[in-house]
Amino acid sequence: MRINRDKYLKELISRKNTSAIKIVTGIRRCGKSYLLKEIYYDYLLSIGVKKENIIIISLDTIENENLLNPHNLLEFINSKINEEETFYLILDEIQEVDNFVPLLNSLLQKKNLDVYVTGSNSKFLSTDIVTQFRGRGDQIYVMPLSFKEFFDCQNLSFDEAYDDYINYGGMPYLLQIKEINQKINYLDSLFEEIYLKDIKERYNIRNDKEMEELLNIIASCIGTLISPTKLENTFKSVGKVSLSRNTIYSYLKIFEESFLIKKANRYDLKGKKYINAPLKYYFTDIGLRNSRLNFRQQEEPHIMENIIYNELIRRGYKVDIGVVSEYTKNANNFNVYKQLEVDFVANLGNNKIFIQSVYNIPSKEKREQETKSLNLLDNSFKKVIIVRNYLKPRRDEKGIITICLEDFLLNENILNEI
Repeated sequence: MRINRDKYLKELISRKNTSAIKIVTGIRRCGKSYLLKEIYYDYLLSIGVKKENIIIISLDTIENENLLNPHNLLEFINSKINEEETFYLILDEIQEVDNFVPLLNSLLQKKNLDVYVTGSNSKFLSTDIVTQFRGRGDQIYVMPLSFKEFFDCQNLSFDEAYDDYINYGGMPYLLQIKEINQKINYLDSLFEEIYLKDIKERYNIRNDKEMEELLNIIASCIGTLISPTKLENTFKSVGKVSLSRNTIYSYLKIFEESFLIKKANRYDLKGKKYINAPLKYYFTDIGLRNSRLNFRQQEEPHIMENIIYNELIRRGYKVDIGVVSEYTKNANNFNVYKQLEVDFVANLGNNKIFIQSVYNIPSKEKREQETKSLNLLDNSFKKVIIVRNYLKPRRDEKGIITICLEDFLLNENILNEI
């Protein structure tokens, strides 16, 4: 089965023959190796690059065990290249090589060598890229399959595909699995045998039960505001033990660095400043989130919000949670201060869009409730409501545009077109 990952292919093409090392990162099993070794390899052949000028080395195979020594690997690479032609080097799972950073720095000195690497597990996570290559590495962050990538690979209706996606997510290997139990077992094994194992090894985690319980709490709270006090209290009531705020924050940072979750900060849209707490966390893949909860808590409105957030991130937006304040009169005619929420403030350069994720709008009262925060905002920016049920894009008298989830997920340009 061919999975087209055009967004990431375009990113690779735009960086082709630049002096930096192209570092393809992302959660394990999201398709990094496939992107380089299949999709990008085929592209290079299609533009006339000779096969012998494309060097692919998989460093997690027994056949290449002798190349895990950096001197052996460098000698092998030198034997495959010359100074007259351009060569393309793909090193898959570079973290398997002992002391790989000096090796990559040596490869940077070869002007006719275009280098691409993938890295994962406990030795090669996101923050390593910044510190170890000092601006000489160019990161390409790969996410699990978007809904459109998932949808395009199957002969299913939108609703059939969406039902599968909100349950099991977009890890590419799932497309090869038909049985539900096998899908569940695969997602469970990813957590137990890969993600958690890597985290415990890298950070020398001892209280792993508490760490895993915190991960479960975050999984149950997608789409809801989380404060340090709430986390501390929830952990105490659920886990029956105390966990300090510093430890909680440390674990949350670890989950972020491991690409399991992403943090969405709150931004005061009138005061134009960030609010420290509370904030929201979303899972990189909704199937992995469901696995942590044994496929309970299938609240579709929160899952839909998580999927929209991931799609905005994938499209290159910087995403915050918006806060807008107002004073209203209560029954006693006293001023009452209220904070209203805008689900997403999506920024791409000078382009800003205010977005509400709404599962359905069954009544006029519901629409007034969902549009109240949007109506308090500057009209110079686009305001959008995304709803689950199908409808054609429409604009109300106040300029708020309503689109359906199907159009949003299947048309990557729709926010520019409406």
